[in-house]
Amino acid sequence: MNHTKNLGLELHTLVSRLERAGDRILRSEHGLSYRRFMVLVMVGELGVSTQRALADSLAVTEPSVSRMVAALAETGLLTVVPDPAGGNRRQIALTDAGRALVDRAGSQLIQRLTELVESSGVPFDTYFAHTRRLNAALDGGGTRPARRDTHDYR
Repeated sequence: MNHTKNLGLELHTLVSRLERAGDRILRSEHGLSYRRFMVLVMVGELGVSTQRALADSLAVTEPSVSRMVAALAETGLLTVVPDPAGGNRRQIALTDAGRALVDRAGSQLIQRLTELVESSGVPFDTYFAHTRRLNAALDGGGTRPARRDTHDYR
């Protein structure tokens, strides 16, 4: 069977290449991996949260999040404190430095990715709207959380 329109392969290749491009940009400009940056972005989206909520939101394991959170806390980008509700849970939040990095690096990354999309001949607003619709469909038809600015990580 010939799959000339293999959307699965195209999506996988696109996401992998975009993540690598984002990783190169963030490492060279900010000394931070794309994966760790996405942890910061998601903590910013969630507000004060737990490692479990963060792991669920990123679709990764708790041990993986735990290692990244510990490394980001050591650099002063996250705070990690015992959950007031007790138990073995910990609350995670961005520090002022973490918030500033997300804003600065996020704006730069958004600008570079927007330029990439537009240079391909695809109108950015159209691409963004369709990407959001696909994500919403994967979320069961619901809408993704509204953001203050659709071109902003905050």
